[in-house]
This record gives sequence, structure tokens and C-alpha cells, in this order.
Amino acid sequence: MSDRKTAANEVLSVIEKRSSARAYSAEPLTQAELDTILEAGLMAPTGMNRKEIHFTVVKGDNPVLKELDEEKRRMRGQGEQPHNFYYEAPVLIFLSAETDFKWSRVDAGIAVENMTLAAESLGLGTLIIGCIYDALHGEKQDYFSEKLCIPEGYSFQIALAVGHKTDHKTPHDYDRAEQVTVLG
Repeated sequence: MSDRKTAANEVLSVIEKRSSARAYSAEPLTQAELDTILEAGLMAPTGMNRKEIHFTVVKGDNPVLKELDEEKRRMRGQGEQPHNFYYEAPVLIFLSAETDFKWSRVDAGIAVENMTLAAESLGLGTLIIGCIYDALHGEKQDYFSEKLCIPEGYSFQIALAVGHKTDHKTPHDYDRAEQVTVLG
């Protein structure tokens, strides 16, 4: 029983520490770090055990990311920004899933959270990215799907930037009394 309590406290500690990173060093991830993060995503439960999530790993200097950033800004009517959508993280992981499966968005969200917690436990920073959703579902969807090796019948759901963070933000606060209702 005490091992379970200790393990739970370690998990809660990681959850409590995690915050979105918006500044990264140029230090690359090791293969072991990347593998650990991917394994955490692959271990996530999926609706009906469908296992419909596909993970595409993209290095931060891949030219498609610049194109995607430009398309996101174009669609939002934004000019030049002081940073790109992934804040120069050395690695991005794009999660796509079966387009017509009812639970794909939920399953991708579960997988990305597993990955963020695994990365935090390794001392890495992450940023969960949804701001490119419209660009990846817009008029250039087929183009970007091909460039990101998204399987046929799948579509982008969410992405994760990962790297050695250089900013150290305070995690989000919350108001339990305002945000939680308990029905008896």
C-alpha cells in the first residue's frame, strides 16, 4: 500500500510541476527521451481499444513547419510574429487519428497528456499545440497531410512541442470552489 501511495505522489508531483514551455534550448532530445515520450503516447487508452492514433515526429528545423506557421498566420490574418507556433522547440510530435472515429479527438487528448507528463518527468518542457488545427484542416489539408505523413483516412488532432525548456513558468492555478461541483 505504501508503494502505491508513493507512486501516486510522484505522479501528482509531476502533474503539479508541469506548465507550458515557450522557450527551448537548441539541445536535441536523446533517442531514449524521444522513445520514452512516444511510448507514453502509445500506452494511452483509446475508445474501444481502437489504437487509432498515429504519431509523426518532426524535427524543429523541418521546412514544412515554416510553411505551416505561414498558413496559420495567413488564415488568422496575422502578420509577422515574434516567434513561430512551436517556439523553436527541437521536436514536434503531430497526433493524427481516424477522421470518422467518434472518439479520435478524445483519444488524441489522452495520448498527448500522457506524453506531456512523461516529458515533465524527464525534466523536459512541452507545449500542447492546437492553434494549427484550422491550417491543417483548411484548403491545404491534403498538402500538409502528405508532408506530415498522415495516413489516408486520418486527420490532424493535436501536436506537442518538446525540448529542453529555458523558461520556468509557474504552473496554472485553479479555484476548486469555482470549478468543481459535487452532486450528492
